[in-house]
Amino acid sequence: MKRLSIIILTVLLFGSALAEAQKQYNLEDAIRVALENNYETRSKVMDIRKARAAVDEAYGYALPSVGVSTSFTHFLETPKMPFIDFKSMLSNSTYGVLFDEGVLPRDESKFLPMKSVLQSFTQANSYEAKISFSQVLFNSAVFRGIGASGIYMETSKVSLKSNIVKTVNNVRKAFNFVILSKSLLEITRASFENAQKNLGNVKALKEQGMVSEFDALQAEVQVENLRPVVLQMENTLKNAKEALKLTMAVPASEEIDVAGELKFAQETIPESEQAVTTAVKNNYDIQTLQYKQQVDDAIVALSRAEYWPQISAFGNYSFNGSSDNFDFQNYRSSMIGLNLSINLFSGMQTENRVAQGMIEVEKTGEQLNQLRHAVAMQVKMQINELDRIKSNIEAQERNVNLATRSYELSTIRYREGTGSQLEIQNADLSLRQAKTNLLQSYFDYSNAKNELQTLLGEIDPSYFQVYSNYLENKK
Repeated sequence: MKRLSIIILTVLLFGSALAEAQKQYNLEDAIRVALENNYETRSKVMDIRKARAAVDEAYGYALPSVGVSTSFTHFLETPKMPFIDFKSMLSNSTYGVLFDEGVLPRDESKFLPMKSVLQSFTQANSYEAKISFSQVLFNSAVFRGIGASGIYMETSKVSLKSNIVKTVNNVRKAFNFVILSKSLLEITRASFENAQKNLGNVKALKEQGMVSEFDALQAEVQVENLRPVVLQMENTLKNAKEALKLTMAVPASEEIDVAGELKFAQETIPESEQAVTTAVKNNYDIQTLQYKQQVDDAIVALSRAEYWPQISAFGNYSFNGSSDNFDFQNYRSSMIGLNLSINLFSGMQTENRVAQGMIEVEKTGEQLNQLRHAVAMQVKMQINELDRIKSNIEAQERNVNLATRSYELSTIRYREGTGSQLEIQNADLSLRQAKTNLLQSYFDYSNAKNELQTLLGEIDPSYFQVYSNYLENKK
């Protein structure tokens, strides 16, 4: 009993570890994980954060600017400048008064020559503590910049939505391919097991002398022909899972599995013209390019803003002092004023910047027209593809039933001695091909439907909630 308990405990622990090592996802789980981990989506989120900072920066140019500065200066040698000799000027003025009043007899020799001498008007030590402010009263570039940054942020939001839609579509395609690979592997394994079972029956009949050695060899060849096909499908499934992990941005070391099946449900396929109208209006790539064109227009407006005058108010308040021996004489000063500047001529720089901006607007317009035409063409192609696949699915489902019945009859005929191994092989191949074609049609229909929804901008709004803090006006 003790040994049995140890074995049971070991099996339970091993089973638990295996379950943890391989994580199973359904489609919704896979989409949520991809939206949270996708590298490109994270990059788009960073673009929104950058755009928000740009909006705050643009508003900052319209707010007042306040600064504080302090300085202390000590001259090792005070600067000097040529100036009138005060000693000669004072002496000449004194003698002039005395001579004019008759106090002394005039003597021209008493007058000293008036020359310039180097004199210093600066004390060795000085300091200043100043607070200053400035406020833009009118600057077209500032106001245009605020608008441009807002448009840029909206562009980033639409770009994130576009990436979310594409990520959902990519996950669905990768997820469905894993399911397709699993289903095809199951079909191949079932065919391989049928071939092995048939080989066992043929060997038993051969031992009883009821079938020839040729039939036994044919049955064995069929088994060996299917063996590499099974291995190939197993490898295809592994690669499909790796592709899904890459799309979901989960670690490569994580073992995953999927839960689900390819289905087909009868539904109304939209009319081409109506679908094209919806796509041109709601397609997120088109919306992103439309916002990009608005950004280009805003840049042109920013360049034109250089033609307008700029008016700003400024002021400062300072506390100063100076001294030769640190016995400072202190004083205060303050001032306010207005500043007006107008660009009269800048070497045609502004004109050329405006011209370049207008060309960029026209270029974006051409890209937008091209994208609209491409989206319209892709919508029509996907609708045609859906119609084609939908018309074939019903016939392929009936073909699977016929192939299943044909395989059953071939095995019965062989057991009764009226059939051959070749009939069984052909029936098995037909059944496997019919099931494969049906699954491939389910897969193609699902992919075409997903592509059409992406083009039409149709998506479950709950997927946007993953990044609601960035898509809404929140900090």
